[in-house]
Amino acid sequence: MATPDYVLSLRERIGHDLLWMTGVTAIVLSPDGTEMLAVRRRDNGQWTPVTGIIDPGEEPAVAAEREVLEEAGVTCRAVRLIDVRSLPPMVYANGDRAQYLDLCFLCVHEVGEPHPADGENTEARWFPVAEPPPMNDRFTDMLAIALEDRPEARFRR
Repeated sequence: MATPDYVLSLRERIGHDLLWMTGVTAIVLSPDGTEMLAVRRRDNGQWTPVTGIIDPGEEPAVAAEREVLEEAGVTCRAVRLIDVRSLPPMVYANGDRAQYLDLCFLCVHEVGEPHPADGENTEARWFPVAEPPPMNDRFTDMLAIALEDRPEARFRR
């Protein structure tokens, strides 16, 4: 599902006004840490880690695991929070404005072969961490943070 029902309900009330949202990014690595999962987005053709919106009341790590299953058809386990950042405001093609607090989790693959499972992506596959797909600076930075294997999450000041 591209837009959660509760967001559509909010949009009925606020129109295109700026909506503050909490999202997740899942950096999913193979158990040996040599490969990363990436999906090619249907809307813009870009390769990204799996991303999504946290449902009301949902635990953030559970949201990351759910999004990976929904979008790439694989089961993973969230290991730890690695990055917290506020993203710049954005405008969707339909005029909706949003800004996200993004919680990035390091996840480890458990079961399944990746495939575009829910229609949001055209491809889902593994890439060597040493040769990731072309990604924007934010996602490249998040992969680098995941590969540092530091126990603490990163915060911006």
